[in-house]
Amino acid sequence: MLDSWLLYGANGYTGKLIAEAVGTARAKPILAGRSAANIEPLAARLGCEARVFDLTDAVAVREGLRDVALVLNCAGPFSKTATPMMAACLDAGVHYLDITGEIDVIEYAAHLDSRAKQAGTVLMPAVGFDVVPSDCLARAVAESLPGATHLTLAFTSSGGFSRGTAKTMLESLPDGPRHRSAGRIVQARDIARTRRISFPSGLRQARAVPWGDVASAYYTTGIPNIATYVALDRADAWQMSILGVFAPLLRSKGILRWLQSQVDRRPPGPNDQALQDSRAEFWCEVRDDEGHQSVGTLQTPGGYALTILTALAVVDEVLADRIPPGFHTPAKPLGWQFIERVASTQVMMA
Repeated sequence: MLDSWLLYGANGYTGKLIAEAVGTARAKPILAGRSAANIEPLAARLGCEARVFDLTDAVAVREGLRDVALVLNCAGPFSKTATPMMAACLDAGVHYLDITGEIDVIEYAAHLDSRAKQAGTVLMPAVGFDVVPSDCLARAVAESLPGATHLTLAFTSSGGFSRGTAKTMLESLPDGPRHRSAGRIVQARDIARTRRISFPSGLRQARAVPWGDVASAYYTTGIPNIATYVALDRADAWQMSILGVFAPLLRSKGILRWLQSQVDRRPPGPNDQALQDSRAEFWCEVRDDEGHQSVGTLQTPGGYALTILTALAVVDEVLADRIPPGFHTPAKPLGWQFIERVASTQVMMA
């Protein structure tokens, strides 16, 4: 069984963090991306093999996956990279992981379940901050109330965003919040746009967002009605509010490209101190049609620090053949206790 794995998008903010965090306990990844100027110096510094290929070139992608057992895709926005990489992995019989938080990418992967099983391939998107901790919390709380019909998730995180995350958020703004109603993903019409959430650190005002759990929590818990919220700090909330006003304009590809070019002027992501100090909190509520409810919370390291831990832990699980072929959300095969093992934290039930 091959134990070689490939980290695509290794020169991006999160990809580089993951590449640099790989120690001697696991095989070093092959570092890959579309820019030789960015990938090759990084690979040389870390003592890794480098491969350069663009996902628009199917022949080059096929060659890039030669003798590889698993791909961890860290190249966002995943709306552009996940589809061609998933297709190539299924054709080559290579396991696929990514760190997306995008609803449509998770839904697309779910539709490929049969193909993945036939190929003997694990297909697991969202193995980072989006959505491992919230997925584990959702499963834990759902298991405490069998028969729940509604699930609400919220999170708050300090430390700021990387360029890739900011670009993904821009892409999602024109469609506005989405939620799951009676099993279907719809535009947010019959949920509150804002809610006061009782996080472990106190009450916070949160707003509805189209987060990946709208997709993933459904496959993990089977609960048909799901809404997701985020509580931002004052500066980020103000920026989101301003962008929300102009969200319809973002349907213009020219305006969206211009805004994304402005994102490229920002630092790649949080600095080392912000990365070290960042923390995240999660809140989940489930309820049934009789009015019973159950609530749980979770505190973890911040998004990027946690993504390093969870992504590498899932790589280990897949390479050890502890996850069967097919589409999976993280907590489905790994259990809700996975987050407690990986992040030295604890799910707290109210």
